[in-house]
Amino acid sequence: MPAITASMVAELRAKTDAPMMECKKALTEADGDATRAEEILRVKLGNKAGKAAARVTAEGVVTAAVNGSTGALVEVNCETDFVTKNDSFLAFAKSVADLVAEHNPADVAAASALPLSQDGFGPTVEDVRKGLIGKIGENMSIRRFKRYSGAGQLASYLHGTRIGVIVEFTGDAVAAKDVAMHVAAMKPKALATSDVPADLIEVERRVAAEKAAESGKPAEIVAKMVDGSVQKFLKEVSLLNQVFVKAADGKQTVEQMLKEKATQVAGFTLYVVGEGIEKKVDDFAAEVAAQVAAAKGA
Repeated sequence: MPAITASMVAELRAKTDAPMMECKKALTEADGDATRAEEILRVKLGNKAGKAAARVTAEGVVTAAVNGSTGALVEVNCETDFVTKNDSFLAFAKSVADLVAEHNPADVAAASALPLSQDGFGPTVEDVRKGLIGKIGENMSIRRFKRYSGAGQLASYLHGTRIGVIVEFTGDAVAAKDVAMHVAAMKPKALATSDVPADLIEVERRVAAEKAAESGKPAEIVAKMVDGSVQKFLKEVSLLNQVFVKAADGKQTVEQMLKEKATQVAGFTLYVVGEGIEKKVDDFAAEVAAQVAAAKGA
């Protein structure tokens, strides 16, 4: 049997987008015949990696890695909720978080080039990702990450696998953990009112202006109504001004709780799986109706 060289494996992989180890196995089974090896891969994997690359990954998991003052929050996506329970997928997501925390990559592309071996795939994160696409049969992608290092203490909280939070703080660790849980529940947009993005404020101002205009009141009253609505919005979406979810009196704000605990929060990151990704929704009834109409036309 002819020797299976690295260049042969690389060539077949480039052609099929199948995992490296699967390419090598197929070439071995085909006695080095690249055409036959490609056929073997199509039978075995259905060219899953290549076909899956265009599919939307709106499901997935959020995972965290925290070691002292260094940590990372990562979102890794897949196509269906079923895969979010797959041990290999979960292990991959956790490894990515660990690597991001350890190596401080500049972006997702740099993170994908970090060294990783898993389930017989490697030697990089990207190689493992492609390998798992072929093995599991779904597209998956590293969507985003946030890394912290050295500036303060870190507290993390994962609500299942779909919501993740990291809080940067100084002071009481229990209070910081409570804040992380609060963020997961209340989903603030910013730490303080001054940090709320201008585009969100502008949208709220427009909505408030339209509502106030319907009241038929004088312009100066309308202006005050709009300002009042915007100020209320800012308090509702800024972490420090929100009512703390564990407040015994139902009134204590997060800022007041932190002051009581001699703790300061410098910032936070909140990831919710699939947030902002447009999912494709299949209307089965409409699809059937279209097929019936097409059949009648024929």
